[in-house]
Amino acid sequence: MIKKQILILTFISLVNTICWSQTDYTQFVNPMIGTSKMGHTFPGATAPFGMVQLSPQTNFQPMLKADGSYNPETYEYCAGYQHKDSTIIGFSHTNFSGTGHSDLGDFLVMPTVGELNLEPIKTKDGQKGFFSTFSHATEEAHPGYYKVDLDTYGIKAELTASDRVGFHKYTFPKSDNAHIILDLVYNVYHYDNKNVWTFIRVENDSLITGYRETKGWARTRTVYFAMAFSKPFKSYGHKKYDDIQYNGFYRKFNESENFPEMAGKDIRAYFNFDTNEGEQIDIKFALSSVSTEGALKNLKAEIPHWDFDKTKAETKAKWNKELSKIEVQTMTPEDKITFYTALYHTNLSPILYEDVDGHYRGLDQNIHTSEGFTNYTIFSLWDTYRALHPLFNITQPQRNNDMIKSMLAHHDQSVHNMLPIWSHYANENWCMIGYHATSVIADAMAKNVGDFDKNHALQASVSTSNVDYFDGIGFYKEFNYIPEDKNGSSVSKTLEYAYDDWCIAQMAKQLGNTKVEMDYLKRSTYYENLFDASIGFMRPKLANGEFKKEFDPLDTHGQGFIEGNAWNYGLYVPQNIDHMIDLMGGKERFTQHLDSLFTMELADKYIEKNEDITRDGLIGNYVHGNEPSHHVPYLYNWAGHPEKTQSRVRMITSTMYGPTVEGLCGNDDAGQMSAWYIFSSLGFYPVTPGSPNYALGSPLVEEAKIHLDNGKTLTITTKNQSQKHVYVKRVLVNGTPVKNNQISHQDIMNGGEIVFEMSKKP
Repeated sequence: MIKKQILILTFISLVNTICWSQTDYTQFVNPMIGTSKMGHTFPGATAPFGMVQLSPQTNFQPMLKADGSYNPETYEYCAGYQHKDSTIIGFSHTNFSGTGHSDLGDFLVMPTVGELNLEPIKTKDGQKGFFSTFSHATEEAHPGYYKVDLDTYGIKAELTASDRVGFHKYTFPKSDNAHIILDLVYNVYHYDNKNVWTFIRVENDSLITGYRETKGWARTRTVYFAMAFSKPFKSYGHKKYDDIQYNGFYRKFNESENFPEMAGKDIRAYFNFDTNEGEQIDIKFALSSVSTEGALKNLKAEIPHWDFDKTKAETKAKWNKELSKIEVQTMTPEDKITFYTALYHTNLSPILYEDVDGHYRGLDQNIHTSEGFTNYTIFSLWDTYRALHPLFNITQPQRNNDMIKSMLAHHDQSVHNMLPIWSHYANENWCMIGYHATSVIADAMAKNVGDFDKNHALQASVSTSNVDYFDGIGFYKEFNYIPEDKNGSSVSKTLEYAYDDWCIAQMAKQLGNTKVEMDYLKRSTYYENLFDASIGFMRPKLANGEFKKEFDPLDTHGQGFIEGNAWNYGLYVPQNIDHMIDLMGGKERFTQHLDSLFTMELADKYIEKNEDITRDGLIGNYVHGNEPSHHVPYLYNWAGHPEKTQSRVRMITSTMYGPTVEGLCGNDDAGQMSAWYIFSSLGFYPVTPGSPNYALGSPLVEEAKIHLDNGKTLTITTKNQSQKHVYVKRVLVNGTPVKNNQISHQDIMNGGEIVFEMSKKP
């Protein structure tokens, strides 16, 4: 456990010198938080939920070694950027924020001067590639804006973005040999043959269009672009890295220089300029999932001008609008930076995935038009159903409604008739377990969010839960649990399916479908079949009905769990916590289990095979750096010890988060890690999405105002708040005392005031 108390010197300077504005909340955001170690966020320029995530890429690590085995160093570059690096190889237009696996990194742009070099890291003879060194002293990152000096070339790079267009501004030295490189070989998690095809058209001396298709985590992913230069290029060319066996009658041409079509599997293109000292060359780079025509429409609609500062200001205003939805006063400036940076992270994804005319590429690879909704993609649902989407039901109800409609469209386009599992860019990548779109839908229904077709949502959820060939569902239905000898990670899958089935039952109950409700309430109890009362743990069971003999509840590898063990992941029964406590011996025995979980020592051997669990995110055997444990600190409430929930939550918010580059204790996982912090800082958490209730904790803020879409404001006030006053003496909702350590969603949406009276003692 690493205590994060020390601010980077630049933050100290920031806190001491700027005039804190009550309206410019972007000043409290540091996009560098979580950009090293396991954080894996990107520091570049993007609009809230924007299609473009324009960000520096600091190194290149292929996913596979020369012998075809996995290269663990590639994991450091899930978001393309590592703060420890001192090199930049370019700026790509698509990035994930904090996912444990990765993809994207499309359309790497790099300005250079001097002799043209098209190799990013080093040439075949071992010489330096086109990368540049840089210093963090000249690096700036703010919501919607990024700046850095490329020291190797004396070029200042500045980036901003609208929803669908990246805007580059490069200030060059005097040169008659300046270049803009467009690297279409580069990918995040690159491997040989990841690129399927690339095509570029030089439309005129300042506009190019094209596309790239890749096969990776998303196996059929096509992204189109339009790239406009503020100054005509004097010449251009490209290099193919293909093993060309047949080129038809294109062999008539010298394609490598000044030929207006470029096509191949792996291509790096370049555009040459003469520049004066201090001359700026701007680039507008629009994306589309549909066509180059769509990219051009996006370009013309969103940034029809060449005023970089105008776009920068517009995007800053968009960020300020989102960040101002929650106004907080905190005990320290550091807490305010951490809070608003976390809120910033929760607005990075899912991303907009349609053109300005509503056209988008669907899961069936056909072009669809969104009708009555805005289409989104990047659904990291095993992570985000827990707190991010529940947070959206408070801060982004309309967007969450559109996201659910996007999930339903995914289902309708799916040949499997399934809702998304983990999907991005018109592809299902099947990552992780469960069918948690059902949780997102059930939570929205329980909280009366959205106008999506609820009967259709129930039908889609039932259909998804009955695809027998998906990840052990057939065995789950046959045995009423998943046998470990039939399908791996069997305990985790059984627990998560049982919760998702409870969500389906809640949906059916609301719609009056009694048969579905009863069927899925029964399925939601299947977790009972894997509880071994003789040892007090969830345990993998075999198809013959016997528990797996070789079993270690501390091990995170090969014991029926994924990214967790029986001690922590075995506590995942959010749909029936009281019964789980009874199974484990009652409230006092359960409390002892939680106490041991937080205080025991976990040897390295138990986590060494799991790259998603590191020491930074551990408190004893409690894993805050990974999602399955995020509800666990709140379980003391059900065991009759809310004071232990309060002390644990405050300890986690203070030690697992902070305003440094290592200020996240694990992958942000598309916003889930940050959403936990937002909820917990406000004093409550959605332990059971699909229920209208939140468990109370211990607020970190002094005061918070949540501005709701219904026009009301909820004020959260803490009395006697201090770093030592972590215990809650009493909670009042509009003057009425809370008696059961819970508040409802309606309590929030009604507005008014929630008062926490804090104390130094339990």
